[in-house]
Amino acid sequence: MEQKLFTSESVSKGHPDKIADQVSDAFLDACLAQDPKSKVACETLVTTGLVQLAGELHTEAYVHAQDIARRVLRDIGYVHEGIGFEADSCAVLSSLHRQSADIRQGVEESADDSATGAGDQGMMFGYACKETDTYMPAPIHWAHRLMARHADLMKSGTLSWLRPDAKSQVTFRYEDGKPVAIDAVVLSTQHADDISTEDLRAQVKEHIIDYVLPAGFLSSETQYHINPTGRFVIGGPHGDAGLTGRKIIVDTYGGMARHGGGAFSGKDYTKVDRSAAYATRWIAKNIVAAGLAERCEVQVAYAIGVSQPVSIRVDTFGTECEGWSEDSIANCVRKLSPFVDEKGKEHPVLTPDWIIGSLNLSQPTGFPLDSNGAPSNPDGWTYQMTAAHGHFGRDCFPWEKLDLVEEIEVLASASQNA
Repeated sequence: MEQKLFTSESVSKGHPDKIADQVSDAFLDACLAQDPKSKVACETLVTTGLVQLAGELHTEAYVHAQDIARRVLRDIGYVHEGIGFEADSCAVLSSLHRQSADIRQGVEESADDSATGAGDQGMMFGYACKETDTYMPAPIHWAHRLMARHADLMKSGTLSWLRPDAKSQVTFRYEDGKPVAIDAVVLSTQHADDISTEDLRAQVKEHIIDYVLPAGFLSSETQYHINPTGRFVIGGPHGDAGLTGRKIIVDTYGGMARHGGGAFSGKDYTKVDRSAAYATRWIAKNIVAAGLAERCEVQVAYAIGVSQPVSIRVDTFGTECEGWSEDSIANCVRKLSPFVDEKGKEHPVLTPDWIIGSLNLSQPTGFPLDSNGAPSNPDGWTYQMTAAHGHFGRDCFPWEKLDLVEEIEVLASASQNA
């Protein structure tokens, strides 16, 4: 029997890097809500008393960066006096400027046809497995759930001493490739000055860890490290600067799958380092759900300004079903139906227009936004929602739908009978 340990981490909404991601995506949402054709690349820096936006855009929208940043910070919970970073008193500066026409011309009319061109070169990966009901690896799935619980307790005020900055880490023991037990849990959270370390550890264990993690994975041998250094009063941007795009492994598969290197937040849907990562996750998840493999990773790569991907690759790590190969599964991917736009034009699989149209990335279902920038449809999604607790593994996002399973099964059957 082969045994190994694998660890993944997640971070809270109030972690400095995640604050930056959420501000960047909230700005993107605000632009797209007014102008669905907006081209946006918004980066954010947060530090003591300061939020700085920078980047480039091309949009007909008028967006007030200060209002957006302060609203995001309030929602996260940066409303307590004396913690060095407060929503209504920090400075908010914007250095956004107009997008380069050289870049825009390659996107709006590709080099190989009249379709949307890829917004940049690069490679992207999507992954799925059967370890959890979300088709996500177990370590990152449960690390995210711990931070989602932390956010719920912050918002409800159930644990009044909680403060926004926090991190989780979950180590699973695997036997013959299957997760069988949790070997270690690490959870550190910022807190008010008036709670003892002993009380904090007891309440985090009861209200977060034991509430979230399945008892069947825990045992007397599970190690718990709750605020292992003890005091964690100074946190958030006052304790550590944050930047958009510094948590790309947290955003994806916790290190279990490969990563192309491109960050997601603050980028519009024409930028394939974001949209193609969503599309490959969608395809990989449906391949696993269709029963073609236990684990699946889909890689795609692009040249800037060119609509057709330069490569499509499938890796099943030896878990493909009998009678199938990685090449035959990749051929099924290449044969997926084109997207037909409102003019009747067909866009082949994994071109930017296929991705944008199939997943409706230009108009998230949470639009229009209400006066506070929140989704008017409570069951809808926005880009800001992706910027905390992971971009994958939550059913509200269109790239998590299992609506390709039937087509993949038909293509697979036709291939076997050919």
